[in-house]
Amino acid sequence: MTSEEIIKEMAALPVEARREIEDFVAFLRERYADRQPSGKKFDSEGFFGIWSDRDEMKDSTAWVRSVREKHWAN
Repeated sequence: MTSEEIIKEMAALPVEARREIEDFVAFLRERYADRQPSGKKFDSEGFFGIWSDRDEMKDSTAWVRSVREKHWAN
């Protein structure tokens, strides 16, 4: 169901039912408030980019592949 469909369905409900929906949405917002993104960008973390000057990290995919091969070879 799209947002537009939900709004249309809600508009067709009696006033008391719409109030219940509003109360439920407020309840959910409060319940999941701690799960909301903080808005802090990942690249503002202190550890971001600490290995950017290392030559072996220029191609991180190749580096991970080589580490996996080294440690998980049969």
